[in-house]
Amino acid sequence: MRYLFFLAVLFSNLYASQIVNKTDSNMVKQPDSLVIDSGVRDSLKIFKPTIQDYISFTQFSERKVIDTVLSNEKTFAFTQWNNRDNFGRIQFANIGSGFNPLVYEVNPEQNLTLLPENKSFGFLGIKDIRYYDVKTPTTTFIYHNAVRNGAALNSTYTQNIGKNFNFALEYMGLRSQGLYSNSLAANNNTLFSGHYISTNLKYEAFAHFIHQNINNQENGGIANNELFMADDDAYDNRANVEVNLEGVTSQFSARRYYFSHQFAPFDPAKYPFKIRHTLFHQGNKYRFAQEALQPYFYQTTASLVPDFPLTTGKFSKNFSNTVSLVFDNESFKVDAGLRHQMMQLGVTESLNIANITVPAEIRENRIGAVGNLSVELWDRIGLNSFLEFSRGERFGSYIQSRNQFRLEPVQGYFVNAKVNFQSATPSFNYHLNTSPYRAYNYFEDDFKNQSILEIGGNVNLKWFDTQLFVNYFRIDNFTYLNGTRPQQSDSPVNISQIGGDATFRYGKFNLNSRLLFQNTLSNGDLFPAPNFIGRANLYFQSKAFKNAAEIQTGIKAQFFTKFSSREYSPILNEFVLPGTAAYDIGGIPVVDAYFNLKVKRMFFFIEGQHLNTLIDNNKVYTAPHYPFYDFRLNIGIVWYIIS
Repeated sequence: MRYLFFLAVLFSNLYASQIVNKTDSNMVKQPDSLVIDSGVRDSLKIFKPTIQDYISFTQFSERKVIDTVLSNEKTFAFTQWNNRDNFGRIQFANIGSGFNPLVYEVNPEQNLTLLPENKSFGFLGIKDIRYYDVKTPTTTFIYHNAVRNGAALNSTYTQNIGKNFNFALEYMGLRSQGLYSNSLAANNNTLFSGHYISTNLKYEAFAHFIHQNINNQENGGIANNELFMADDDAYDNRANVEVNLEGVTSQFSARRYYFSHQFAPFDPAKYPFKIRHTLFHQGNKYRFAQEALQPYFYQTTASLVPDFPLTTGKFSKNFSNTVSLVFDNESFKVDAGLRHQMMQLGVTESLNIANITVPAEIRENRIGAVGNLSVELWDRIGLNSFLEFSRGERFGSYIQSRNQFRLEPVQGYFVNAKVNFQSATPSFNYHLNTSPYRAYNYFEDDFKNQSILEIGGNVNLKWFDTQLFVNYFRIDNFTYLNGTRPQQSDSPVNISQIGGDATFRYGKFNLNSRLLFQNTLSNGDLFPAPNFIGRANLYFQSKAFKNAAEIQTGIKAQFFTKFSSREYSPILNEFVLPGTAAYDIGGIPVVDAYFNLKVKRMFFFIEGQHLNTLIDNNKVYTAPHYPFYDFRLNIGIVWYIIS
């Protein structure tokens, strides 16, 4: 697959290289064609596209120009293996191995599906898929070096066929050995997407297919924390550090077919009425494999299920069919529709022992409704609301409501408020599991809906590009893992968050900082988290080499207060409440130094990470028994090739 992809990119760019008068301008949009009169009857039209002719968007987002500006945000995104700003998360020692979330947040991608938390950080949902509209073939390469051996490369090729149809091919491959034994990460995504809109604007279609694999060796963390903290000479080579597991892997795969189209039976300019139809099938699989039984998970043979397979797995499937009526006006948009879903949840190896029975498969048909409302007034007031409801016999009712209000009282000053609510059965990973270890077998068929109310907002100010934000969460029937079993709280968990982001500038020097104060107001033992998380970025940015390039260099620091962290469960790929031997992590700042360079549309991100370990031994942990990475030279390259 990857070789066919690169051949397609190569030949398409060779073909596109025959086009004359290309430009790499990213200035204000100019006319995209120029008529040159030769002095005789014929004339020649030559296309001169600008960067504004290269557009990226999701199905329900506004269209934006492909961003080729060297900014503070990019230094936080393109130094991460998942190309996202991971503020509020702390990375495991190897790239592609996930994060420990320090901040409470709601992930809708886990609703009514199987998606373990530590497999979710590189997962691409329907709303993450980007479509394009480009004047000439465009290729993007995003490269990251790996830990010890390997690399990560994300390649995207997109091209318009005429003005109406665009297709895109994307492949991401990551393979990183890691410093510690049995910590290999091997992830890959294959994505095909297409977008079509008719010339008369009456018909529009979006389609994509994506296959994602997130595979990791699991080592269970280091076996002797005392020797590690003492900087024992035998641990200078991290490959010599004794770990808890050997020959163990966790594998997650997801495959989705998606097609959505809408048709306007009348002239859209006069009667903005449309009919939308959306179909998709999502299949997720999780597999835990081991070459032999691991003493780390059991004490005696009585803790084992006799003759049970060493490799176990579970899966979920969702076939969704939605028909909606849409009224699409410039300032007022509303749609409402009916949705039917056929869902499956099961395990590869069913179980029937004295105390527990885990069925091979659960099937359910769900009927529901969906609706959206969007109002824009005077370019100063905006309201966006979404509502979804469905009902089934096995997983009960599901409600999700998202409401956002935007106000711009003065040019450049924004006030955003939100009220979100969802009531849903917990993530399917909490419903069932089978394992040769008795403690890890469960089937929860009587869960109450976990209800989450989120109230918050932010204020954006021109002064120092300031953003102030506040969030409040109330979670009823909070679902968590206590050791090896899922449980639900009898009383609500209340969490408050308040923080801000600002950038101070003096000449070519900049200081960006982001602070978050978080407090679990009730039942704090069910969601242990740091009370404070912060980061700062002091950098110098300037044009260089006679304005042929741009440089950005500086120092970054991140910090979170000490707290008793949840522990990581390799079997479930979830985080569980700390046990009796738990210990605090945090309270130690991590400092990085970096040099970034932009030449035309090529970016180089070079970063020395965790400088602390150059002068002292590593005392930072991602989670109990899982040390943070040591000093490493991290290299990221981003290259936009516009033919």
